[in-house]
Amino acid sequence: MIVVAGEALIDLVPAPVAPERPSPLPPLLPQRGGGPYNVAVALGRLGSPTAFCSRVSTDAFGTALLAGLRDAGVGTELVQRGPEPTTLAVADVGSDGSAGYGFYTEGTADRLFALPPALPDGTTALSVGTCSLVLEPGASAYEALLRREYGNGVFTALDPNIRAGLIADPDAYRRRFLSWLPHVTLLKLSVEDACWLADRRPDGALEDSLAAWLERGPAAIVLTRGGDGLSVRGRGAGRVDVPGTPVEVVDTIGAGDTVNAALLHRLRELGALSHAAVAGLGADVWRDVLGFAARAAALTCSRAGAEPPYASELSD
Repeated sequence: MIVVAGEALIDLVPAPVAPERPSPLPPLLPQRGGGPYNVAVALGRLGSPTAFCSRVSTDAFGTALLAGLRDAGVGTELVQRGPEPTTLAVADVGSDGSAGYGFYTEGTADRLFALPPALPDGTTALSVGTCSLVLEPGASAYEALLRREYGNGVFTALDPNIRAGLIADPDAYRRRFLSWLPHVTLLKLSVEDACWLADRRPDGALEDSLAAWLERGPAAIVLTRGGDGLSVRGRGAGRVDVPGTPVEVVDTIGAGDTVNAALLHRLRELGALSHAAVAGLGADVWRDVLGFAARAAALTCSRAGAEPPYASELSD
């Protein structure tokens, strides 16, 4: 089983406005989201046995979030509940489909996540990331979960998925990120996140930073480049690049989360959910894994909101 730990929230996404009825403030449509939540749903749709580990509100939004997990076949036995409101993320979708977010997190349920006593027997992988590793006191509990499960021999995947507006002290967060790496099997980053974590301009060289991060512990680092595709720096394969899958982009909401899920799903199918297995993957296998993730992300980008594909949509 793959356990995905982190926040579940509601994205408020601008709705299309009819040309004959222009408005400076378009209506906002609530959609289920949150990076880890999207990863869990995507894994469930792909067919991987998955459970979600979080704290979810008992309000109407929280109830809808749980229903979405169950519809995708994701287990909810690790979900804690609380009366606090659900976190809201207001999306600002650009003309190219890219999305930025403003967050409403004060006093919300997911911030009060507590470290569970144990994960279920048969847990082979743990995926963490995004806001859940920033907002205290829950961030420390998720961090403790990452460290504990890596020590238990569980495959761990980390996607920081940087939301800079939530990070009060960037330098402290960068130091904390470095402290996680010895407990990470697979690190996935967008090129924008990698630049932020390395404190470099977008056009700055990243190879030295990626090499240094790899030396701290991960078996591989996957870097996403939007429409330009994906690349991996692996201990066994060196650098491998695959192109993006051409698609008419509606928006990019959930694309990176779909990549996360697709990577874990394909590695599980290959029996490669271990540090040694990932470190030993060759270039041809990585091209297969990255190509699968690129196709999955393209399908997510082809429709509004975080709507990852089902396995049937990706059958060869």
